[in-house]
Amino acid sequence: MYLATTDAVTTAKDKKKGAGGPARKDGGREGKGRGRVTGPVLALGAVSLVTDISSEMVAAVLPLYFVLGLGLSPLAFGFLDGLYNGATAFVRLLGGYAADRGGRHKLVAGSGYLLSALSRLGLLLAGGATAGIGAAIAADRLGKGVRTAPRDALISLSSPPDGLGRAFGVHRAMDTTGALLGPLAAFALLWVTADAYDAVFVVSFCFGLFGVLLLVAFVPGRAALPAAPARTPASRPRKALTLLRVPAFRRVCAAAALLGAATVGDAFLYLLLQRRLDFAESWFPLLPLGTAAVYLLLAVPVGRLADRVGRRGPFLAGHGALLVAYVLLLLPTGGRTLLVGVLLALGVFYAATDGVLMALATPCLPEGRRASGMAVLQTGQALSRLLAAAGFGAAWTLWGIGAALTCAALALTVAIAGGAALLRSTEGPSQTTAPAQGPAPEEPHAPPEKPHALPEGTP
Repeated sequence: MYLATTDAVTTAKDKKKGAGGPARKDGGREGKGRGRVTGPVLALGAVSLVTDISSEMVAAVLPLYFVLGLGLSPLAFGFLDGLYNGATAFVRLLGGYAADRGGRHKLVAGSGYLLSALSRLGLLLAGGATAGIGAAIAADRLGKGVRTAPRDALISLSSPPDGLGRAFGVHRAMDTTGALLGPLAAFALLWVTADAYDAVFVVSFCFGLFGVLLLVAFVPGRAALPAAPARTPASRPRKALTLLRVPAFRRVCAAAALLGAATVGDAFLYLLLQRRLDFAESWFPLLPLGTAAVYLLLAVPVGRLADRVGRRGPFLAGHGALLVAYVLLLLPTGGRTLLVGVLLALGVFYAATDGVLMALATPCLPEGRRASGMAVLQTGQALSRLLAAAGFGAAWTLWGIGAALTCAALALTVAIAGGAALLRSTEGPSQTTAPAQGPAPEEPHAPPEKPHALPEGTP
């Protein structure tokens, strides 16, 4: 936290003095500060760390709570898991639009964090009612949908173009530290309280509220950003969809949606591990720890690698790692080999896809519409994962787990090939321009915006 605040102050001072070396045409700066992760990124990472402790405490116990505690069928669990991951889709565009309209990224993100924190109380009050649990989960995911695009836009606006992979990697590593600590806290609480899920929900709420306070206190507002976006004229949220007219951005969105439609949620994979290995239910919340540990170790190195060699390759390789997890669960392997292999593959998947996808899309988007563009991308991905979760749950219920997992593996293989074809066409010197939203009257003498393309390698 000390690094986050002091670096933010230094960045603000350098901005006033023009320090940090001569400005480059691509918006970065040469010289002293190149490659450095800025204060706003570190501050947002700290907020995400605390918030992820809150969310992962709940996520770690929900599969057990639903399937073993409430006795839900795989089909019902697939619906709720899809709701947990896909309910964000319908508010992402609104969150991105509200953040871009006047540069209110911090305010909009803070509202989302607060809504997610309050949803923990909803789980507490719902008891065992499936409708109440679904409403609380929807509120949590709505909060996530509102905050994610403005938060990622803040990261991209606060980072040099040639360091986007590293910046997102650092943020995701801090976020994953929370994902590592959350299941530990849930496991400890369940052990101490003899499986009292209410205690998990209460402590989760406290952590979520603390994350909101950190955001208010340490994340700089619009005026303190190193690259504050200009105010944009008002328009309806659906105008964000006009960004799909940019060919490079449209192909990135199509690839993300295609791959998301073949992505089985890790909660399903953890349930399969528990059934195959037949370990005690009390150990179930510890399964995400293996995934989070691998993610934590690889997020920054993979981000830096993506900046150097291009972001397309690591992104596709991450989905290849997910395919390995599917195959391992289909093979007759067991014991430690199965456990370590699946958790390792899941960690590689998240490290090579989550932040890398945002870095991959950023060069396609103008600064003034960056949150809206990221919201469009994340919406498509969330909707496709909603369909994947519901479809996998239905296939499990109707055909059995073996057939369902085989279909998922085949679908992911086809999706990886399709994603590679879509992203390959973004290579080369093609120039695309984002649709204009109209002139900004308060900056009549601003130079025309540079066209945004998606070259392979660093932007």
